Amino acid sequence: MTAQHDFRTHRLVILGGGPGGYEAAIVAAHAGAQVTIVERQGMGGSAVLTDVVPSKTLIATADAMRRVASAGKFGVHIGAGAGTSADLGVVNSRLLALAQDQSSDIRTGLERAGVRVVIGEGRLLSAHRVHVARADGTEVTLEADAVLLAVGAKARELPTALPDGERIFNWTQIYNLKEVPEHLIVVGSGVTGAEFASAYNLLGTKVTLVSSRDRVLPGEDADAAQVLEQVFERNGVNVIARARAQAVDRVDDGVVVTLADGRTVEGSHCLVAVGGIPNTAGIGLEEAGIDLTESGHIKVDGVSRTSVTNVYAAGDCTGVFALASVAAMQGRIAMAHLLGDSVKPLKLKDVSANIFTSPEIATVGVTEREVAEGKYQADIIKLNLPTNARAKMMNVDEGFVKIISRRGSGSVIGGVVVAPRASELIFPIALAVHKRLHVDDLAETFTVYPSLTGSISEAARRLHVHI
Repeated sequence: MTAQHDFRTHRLVILGGGPGGYEAAIVAAHAGAQVTIVERQGMGGSAVLTDVVPSKTLIATADAMRRVASAGKFGVHIGAGAGTSADLGVVNSRLLALAQDQSSDIRTGLERAGVRVVIGEGRLLSAHRVHVARADGTEVTLEADAVLLAVGAKARELPTALPDGERIFNWTQIYNLKEVPEHLIVVGSGVTGAEFASAYNLLGTKVTLVSSRDRVLPGEDADAAQVLEQVFERNGVNVIARARAQAVDRVDDGVVVTLADGRTVEGSHCLVAVGGIPNTAGIGLEEAGIDLTESGHIKVDGVSRTSVTNVYAAGDCTGVFALASVAAMQGRIAMAHLLGDSVKPLKLKDVSANIFTSPEIATVGVTEREVAEGKYQADIIKLNLPTNARAKMMNVDEGFVKIISRRGSGSVIGGVVVAPRASELIFPIALAVHKRLHVDDLAETFTVYPSLTGSISEAARRLHVHI
């Protein structure tokens, strides 16, 4: 599939400097386009400045705490005194500085590639004109042959639980904390809620997780969610299931969360993590004729085109998958299509994702739920990690590898890894899904002994069909 127009010397304007925007900008600039990227915060957008980079840096600190706390099981004794503790002021200062460094590096890379960076608020005047109110108070109108919308999303807020940045937080504000909270109540049991609950629990905070569903991570693999719930229970995280938060109120020395059934939960702080909403309001999309979904997301096709021929969109504002990797891929695909390069439409079943709890949960492709619902005919094998020699050496006592193969053909169509660094371990399975490899291809590939990847190879061997 190729672009419908010749844009060999075109002017491209990108709204949003997150992964979808800056990845697209680099691709287009290298192809010779005149690229201007408009961003209101800083390069990297919320993914770098307030979301992915800061949160995963916090989680890395929590994981360091976990490893130090378990050092005694390895026969390692660290100093003397009352044990480990986290200086949250230092932790948050470090992660915010790291985010700024990453943002600066991205901007430097863009400018070296010839991309013009404008800090300000952008709004479509039409499909070919973009008005920008710059951060310095000046205004400029940019002419565009093509536009990419990569405007992201923001934290959803409850009218009865408005964040104040001191006791009640959304996920962008929680880095204001200078001390480890005494008791953090997390409202929301999706990915963001589970990650922060896991991290702050390891940092030494008493954590209560309020879930409106019957379990943590209701949209994820059931076996993986069960492992995480068991870890939460062992570590003292209090999960209140099937309970919807009706309101969060600040009191003198903390917060009170009122549940829909009238119960209340008292804590020192509260994080409200109930999803996001796209930043699509008030930027001229309707006036430019760009179709939106009922949820306010931008409608796109497989090559990231909107309903307007020369306007593309990428990232969280499209409602496809709220993942930085997907945003970046959508941006690259959009540019390939726009520039007439070879392009393959986005395939959601090739997307690998990771939840940075402890242990991590990584997934790719077809799910066991889809197999159970009859959408796919497949064979499934699950190997528990505690039987793996390397896992024993690492004191890993929970987790598993699960591989799903198409019944009959034996091709790998899905997988789940629950383990330390599952985000790294999912890659060979994701490669197998993407390239439609046979289970025997995984089984016959040498793995290091001992290694956690050995369990991936072993699971594939157990899916071999004897002829």
